[in-house]
Amino acid sequence: MVITILGMVADMELKFIKDRQSAGIQAAKAEGVYKGRAKNVDDDEIRRRVATGASKASVARDLKIFRMTVYRALETFDEQSG
Repeated sequence: MVITILGMVADMELKFIKDRQSAGIQAAKAEGVYKGRAKNVDDDEIRRRVATGASKASVARDLKIFRMTVYRALETFDEQSG
């Protein structure tokens, strides 16, 4: 019975922690502080290199980024342009 009560208290405390964390994230987003990590490479640079004929793999290798980053940069450009 004691273990059951301790388990219930632990679950309740975990819920409180998650609620405080969520409130903090919401407050930071409202202030514009919680935006994620800054980009290391400009998407325009990726698009320019691909437009000149470089392969996506070579662009990723030259800029020391993942290929998926190249695909995402090209995908966002396609969505914005139409």
